[in-house]
Amino acid sequence: MHGNLTALEAVLADIDSRGIELIYNLGDYVGKGPRGREVIDVCRQRCAVNIRGNWDDFLPDPGRTHDSEGLAWWLAQLGEGQGDWLRALPFSHDFLISGRRVRLFHASATSVHRRVRFDHDEREFLGMFANTPATGDGPAPSVVGYGDTHDPFYEVAGNGLTLFNTGSVGNSMNDPNPVYVIVEGRLGSDVPAPFSVQFVRVPYDAEAEIAVAARMGMPELDGFISEARHGVYRGAMHDPGAPRYHRRPA
Repeated sequence: MHGNLTALEAVLADIDSRGIELIYNLGDYVGKGPRGREVIDVCRQRCAVNIRGNWDDFLPDPGRTHDSEGLAWWLAQLGEGQGDWLRALPFSHDFLISGRRVRLFHASATSVHRRVRFDHDEREFLGMFANTPATGDGPAPSVVGYGDTHDPFYEVAGNGLTLFNTGSVGNSMNDPNPVYVIVEGRLGSDVPAPFSVQFVRVPYDAEAEIAVAARMGMPELDGFISEARHGVYRGAMHDPGAPRYHRRPA
């Protein structure tokens, strides 16, 4: 979500129109966009499961030494107790559906700060399904969903292991429209049954959220405009060699 309340509301409206009641949130509520506090409030109310992202971990970290005008501003936007809530969120969440064990986390099986992009190698792919000190022990998943890189994709290996990235609601790259994933099957069942993963793009009023950010005097406004309006990573504005989040289709 990255503080983009308008994008979040558009996605929730689409979810509601489909009669979906169970929402899992894969993290990064804050930073980049102007309304992290409001996004947290909505997610606490609407999401059955909220997972910790890398921004949720480092932005309110009392031991964080790196700072900038933007980081200080986004931190100051948080309401009372919200920083503690973000840092206390679970690392991962497992559930059964149609005979498959699904594991959700933000970035990788080892850390919210360890990034696995769409152009990973086989070792990185298999590592996403491993039990680690961060995920804990128990049955290993056959399906893993994650976020972090803002690169929506779907990949199935020859052994049936399935990896998907949800993309981003509030900070989508290349195509700036929010994207989310619908996982469909028989929830809670360990019996094989039909199962699907669907990617949904939702149009929204990016200019409305940009106007809010400008009105609030948010730092790094040009970077937010580049990403919200054009889907171009803010780092590419100053470094032609920076990644622009090119990805293979989901």
